[in-house]
Amino acid sequence: MEEKKTEFPATLKLNKEFRRVYFQGKSQAAPYFICYRVKNRRQGIRFGITTSKKVGNAVCRNRAKRLIRAAFRSVYTRFDNNYDYVFVARERILQAKSYQVAAAMKGVLKTFQQSAAPQPKKNKGKA
Repeated sequence: MEEKKTEFPATLKLNKEFRRVYFQGKSQAAPYFICYRVKNRRQGIRFGITTSKKVGNAVCRNRAKRLIRAAFRSVYTRFDNNYDYVFVARERILQAKSYQVAAAMKGVLKTFQQSAAPQPKKNKGKA
């Protein structure tokens, strides 16, 4: 039996790609990161990770990126296709475990999917 292997999503690398997501996308805050997402014109998912110097020195920033990447790897199959995602690490991520970051990522994903679903219209008149 041949297992169907899904490819890990591509990453955003160019500054203009990140800026497009920041300015045109929707954002959702979580305790450990802020997630931005915007529809892309490509097939599949792309993601990027940023950490500012507020998070700490290079070792701390790299740990934050590793945590976000590991959490994304565990839940990316649930993310919607044809979107670009950018995760901005917060200082609190340094005290978090990867399963906590993954749980926060699932919560953000759920919020994005609920906001994308059409809301039922409320009937203002009497029935």
